[in-house]
Amino acid sequence: MTDVALVEWAPLLELLALALLLAMGPLGWLYWRHRGRSPVVFMALLVGLTLFLTFDLVVFGAFTRLSDSGLGCPDWPGCYGTVSPWAAAEPITQAQAQLPTGPVTHTKAWIEMVHRYAAMVVGALIVVQVALSWRWRKHLKPGLFLPMFTLFWVCLQGAFGAWTVTMKLQPVIVTAHLLGGMTLLALLQWHRVQLTATWRASYEPAPYKRLAWLVFALLYVQMALGGWVSTNYAVLACQDFPMCQGQWWAPMDFASGFELWRPLGMDGKGQPIVFEALTAIHYTHRTFAWVVFGVLGFAGWRLWGHPHARATGLLLWTLAGWQLLSGVSNVVLEWPLVAALAHTGGAAASVIVISGWLARCHLNKEKM
Repeated sequence: MTDVALVEWAPLLELLALALLLAMGPLGWLYWRHRGRSPVVFMALLVGLTLFLTFDLVVFGAFTRLSDSGLGCPDWPGCYGTVSPWAAAEPITQAQAQLPTGPVTHTKAWIEMVHRYAAMVVGALIVVQVALSWRWRKHLKPGLFLPMFTLFWVCLQGAFGAWTVTMKLQPVIVTAHLLGGMTLLALLQWHRVQLTATWRASYEPAPYKRLAWLVFALLYVQMALGGWVSTNYAVLACQDFPMCQGQWWAPMDFASGFELWRPLGMDGKGQPIVFEALTAIHYTHRTFAWVVFGVLGFAGWRLWGHPHARATGLLLWTLAGWQLLSGVSNVVLEWPLVAALAHTGGAAASVIVISGWLARCHLNKEKM
């Protein structure tokens, strides 16, 4: 593959200008549709739009990873020191001629750069949120802390995106990048609920704060395990269900499987990772999924009995079923792309629902 510096700052200003230009599209649409609305309402709608685009970004990020496009442009932030794969056509062609199936091809380069463009648009929209929060600080009760922290977090996500490239898809970095995207969803949803609660007269806070925190914590552990499965390509270590390799307890190497700081496909000693380690990664995620499934079912039952939380309870049941079906489909159908994306999308939707529940709990003194 053609040699290239891992970090090329030359196209940064062009990329920032492109991000602002692309962000003008959703911002202009929002202003045209809702001009004249109060600052609180407009900000809530802006955060909601950013939340929607961030959800799309998380799912597209999964597509980038699952299509092996994470190194489609082997440098950062541009592509071979340029702003787009069009401008980098010659080095991409050379790299593809050396390795026709990648990691660098024209298609994979476009997938990777579209993901980066989308991330920059989300970042630009969050910058606008901070600016408007400062301008309208007398009208917005949540204050400046949450928008500022969200801006800090999206910048940290950008750094992890860069490390994903410069550290050659190291599993712990890619998994952290996935969890960071999920956390960004949670921050935006929390902000949206806080803003919405200030202008919706029919708003009702949610119950069971401690249960909400428990569900949220278990979900994050499960997403970390799922990210570890995906980034280590351990999905097909068990190709049957509910058993694994025809056994209830297949041979597993947990020490190697959960050694965090190591290159992709290798163990900590630089040797190819053994299949028993991949089995351990897969089976841990599968086993813990039953715990999360049971707690989600219980939480949905408790919320269903509360007059103001039935919709949340129903959503928890639906998402638990969705994740179970999409997860099983990944195994028995040998990891089809649609099922894998559905599983990531279900996890992202779960984060939005549960963080919204938590945010409403925060506005209510009722506890389980």
